[in-house]
Amino acid sequence: MNTLAISPAARAALEEWLTHLRALDGRADKTITAYAADVRGWLAFLAQHRGGTEGLAPLVNLPVADLRAWMAHERGRGVAPRSVARALSAVKGFSAWLADRQGGDATAILSARAPRFQKKLPRPLSVEAAADVLDTVGDDARQPWIAARDAAVVTLLYGCGLRISEALGLTGADLPLPQTLRIRGKGGKERIVPVLPAAQDAVTRYAGLCPYDLTPDQPLFRGTRGGALNPRLIAAAMERTRNRLGLPATATPHALRHSFATHLLSAGGDLRSIQELLGHASLSTTQAYTGVDAARLMEVYEASHPRAGHGAGPGGRSSLGGRRAAD
Repeated sequence: MNTLAISPAARAALEEWLTHLRALDGRADKTITAYAADVRGWLAFLAQHRGGTEGLAPLVNLPVADLRAWMAHERGRGVAPRSVARALSAVKGFSAWLADRQGGDATAILSARAPRFQKKLPRPLSVEAAADVLDTVGDDARQPWIAARDAAVVTLLYGCGLRISEALGLTGADLPLPQTLRIRGKGGKERIVPVLPAAQDAVTRYAGLCPYDLTPDQPLFRGTRGGALNPRLIAAAMERTRNRLGLPATATPHALRHSFATHLLSAGGDLRSIQELLGHASLSTTQAYTGVDAARLMEVYEASHPRAGHGAGPGGRSSLGGRRAAD
């Protein structure tokens, strides 16, 4: 698709909208980049579909047939329904903003339905399988500090329900891990996450073995050359672990986060509090995560998490996943 066909006015409007999202909505950089690409593709399609560049007014008052033609075009070139749905969301956001600025009527665009797709939810591990993963994830690491690193990361995923990006976003300033962490998640939203003693112990052990200086302004988790840890290395460690344990391919780092929520629910945890612990927009889009009562969350945590306890027990076994990673 030739994006050069987009009119200067449309380009300027798109950049203004993206600036608005960055400044006022606090959208994540990856989201902004995806939205920009989606709307540029939409504008380029319209320029070609309608036979040339146009002003801003026609962009707002488009008939729904043009929108359907665009979605059909995207599906025809192999774009997955999920991706088309995401692009449509971006187009709707841009069109609504533009209609407000131009005084047009974007009803046809805003009422359009996205193509249906089957949401693929991660499958949680059993409590025993999650414990086995934490026990063995570092067993084939080349060095003791790498074993401790991998164990610390997966403990944060399962024990705190963090996304991999959130765990790897921690810095040396977070040492030693406090009883609660303030995590900035997707969309810049903050939430308070209690930290189990076992997670504190795992991170402390890693920090003590790590050969690099974990300064406050540098990533907490490091790669073998001292740079920020690549999430693909944790995914690879999980792959080796699930193969060794005979677990399905769905046993991924993200599945540990899903297991965190599922196990709390099955153990009788309060659903609303667990939603806050996850910080997932689709679960709690209106709650202000910064207003969560940390004491209440810790109470739910200690009462409900199947691996909650008080750190390492006899023989070097932690309360969140059995024995520590092998040296």
